Amino acid sequence: MTEKLTTTLAGTVGKIIKSPFVGEPEKAQIVVEGADHLYKEIRIHNLLTSENGVEVRLKPGAKVEVTVTVHAGPEAITEKSS
Repeated sequence: MTEKLTTTLAGTVGKIIKSPFVGEPEKAQIVVEGADHLYKEIRIHNLLTSENGVEVRLKPGAKVEVTVTVHAGPEAITEKSS
């Protein structure tokens, strides 16, 4: 498999969650549009790197894109049936 299989969904940073542990980064809670109600929120470390190599953080209300990329071989996928 040479092509990358991806899907991208829009999202918005809902809130920033401070870590209860010293030295552990805060988390950004992202609300993913189009996801099922119980699974629409994901949390990631709120530590990103800009194109210039500067560490940055997301703010509440930031618009983001969440991309899922398949890294497995053909055995991990199936064609959609009609």
